[in-house]
Amino acid sequence: MASIAYFTMEVGLRAEMPTYAGGLGVLAGDTLRSAADLGVSMVGMTLLHRKGYFRQQLDASGRQVEAPDDWTVERFLSERPERVAVTIDGRRVALRCWQYVIEGAEGTVPVFLLDSDLPENADFDRTLTHFLYGGDEYYRLSQEEVLGVGGVRMLRALGYHDLTRFHMNEGHASLLAMELLRERASSEGRSAITPEDVAAIRRQCVFTTHTPVAVGQDQFSLELARRVLGNSPAFALESLCCHEGRLNLTYLALNISHYVNGVAMRHGEVSRTMFGDYSIDAITNGVHAATWTGDEIRAVFDRHIPGWRRDNFSLRYALGIPRDEIWAAHRGAKARLIERVWRDTGTRLDADVFTLGFARRATAYKRADLALHDVDCLKRIAETTGRLQIVYAGKAHPQDEGGKRAIERVFAARAVLGSTVPVVYLANHDMALGQLLVAGVDAWLNTPQPPLEASGTSGMKAALNGVPSLSVLDGWWIEGHIEGVTGWSIGDDRAGDDRTESDAASLYDKLEQIVVPLFYQHRDAFIDVMRHAIALNGSFFNSHRMVEEYVLKAYAV
Repeated sequence: MASIAYFTMEVGLRAEMPTYAGGLGVLAGDTLRSAADLGVSMVGMTLLHRKGYFRQQLDASGRQVEAPDDWTVERFLSERPERVAVTIDGRRVALRCWQYVIEGAEGTVPVFLLDSDLPENADFDRTLTHFLYGGDEYYRLSQEEVLGVGGVRMLRALGYHDLTRFHMNEGHASLLAMELLRERASSEGRSAITPEDVAAIRRQCVFTTHTPVAVGQDQFSLELARRVLGNSPAFALESLCCHEGRLNLTYLALNISHYVNGVAMRHGEVSRTMFGDYSIDAITNGVHAATWTGDEIRAVFDRHIPGWRRDNFSLRYALGIPRDEIWAAHRGAKARLIERVWRDTGTRLDADVFTLGFARRATAYKRADLALHDVDCLKRIAETTGRLQIVYAGKAHPQDEGGKRAIERVFAARAVLGSTVPVVYLANHDMALGQLLVAGVDAWLNTPQPPLEASGTSGMKAALNGVPSLSVLDGWWIEGHIEGVTGWSIGDDRAGDDRTESDAASLYDKLEQIVVPLFYQHRDAFIDVMRHAIALNGSFFNSHRMVEEYVLKAYAV
């Protein structure tokens, strides 16, 4: 049986299974895939999300409309016979789970998806595992009770009694600590939680925080918490789970974990500033190399770097791959992307034109429209330096009006730019589309407002495909950036002020003076940047290295 339980509210297992919203879930999937490849003894726990996150539809002006993203559970998962229950607002809520097995190079990792859609439950309770990040605070806290408390109980029912570590991927799962405390006290015939219980459970728990902003922490009024969760014995230790008079699941995870980490070196620094009383390390995120490389570049690696799938660090030998093979593989990936754009939008992009890609969750701080800040400047670059085109994708959370407006601004700028700088926005961004994008564009654009990018992983996926980043110095790019070698920076690494004007000016200057001329006039030098992106970034910013760090720093201590 597994020794490490990995709890996450969302997980990207397959594109056809909409059990993820974005980077957090895809990271979870990559973590579990690498654990299977490396033979790490791990089991995954999440929710089923029968209705998915949502299916995105965009009208002609970029207005987003959301629809349920139904999928056929039985097509991908097998139902387990075990049943457990949790109590929510005084009601008994029965749970079952479905199993997905990740087959890796050195082992397998089972992933269990909790499901409350059972006939014995009340109508509302049957929906608790329907929507990812849906509903109000009551719905969200109820889901987190299902994940944390129900997840521990389900693992016990499945026979996982000797787990040594419980890894919380964000604070959504931190109610598992309450169940572990209850288990320990109950095993000794007690109801009260003691400091010794807390110390013992702390040795089992690991917490990875992903959000560098206070509003990203799940927190609830004590009135709502006591209503939903009941008289949990953990409430007797209010300092364990509460902050400023509210149930705060981030602080619960901080207080109950022996190891806490941010997801990039800069994010670790930001987290230590936010949570000054806690020891917070950093393990920079990575992505699963074999999943995120396109078919064409994967075949090149197979020819030149045997064993790269297991030993991602061997990708450093990409520097020796002939330029023409790198370029031919890239052209093949670009052709597939262009075909998808034509099929989805009716716009025919030109394979010979320099293509920027941007595909992120649409929210204000990611500044999707920064590249479109000065459309006249973009037109001038296209007309005097070299033609360019931009491919966008990304969903805005249904309640994120700022993110929705950002999409609309992209559409408005597209109308002004016309055929001078073709801009397309691909709807319903998922794992399959994401893989096409990171392999098929010529440079990867990332423009967050520092220091709000905890890590970012899309640029890592691009690097594995030989696509260099053109990015603001935040998150992982501070570590991966070597100017003109692995890609190019936008602005500097200052944080805290409104730098829209200066960052836009820096972006246009890099495009006009360096990146676009390099692409058109010095193709061999551009391909050298592509090779360095693979050799320096792809070989390090992968989930194999990341999981090995967790084993050494968090699991084996």
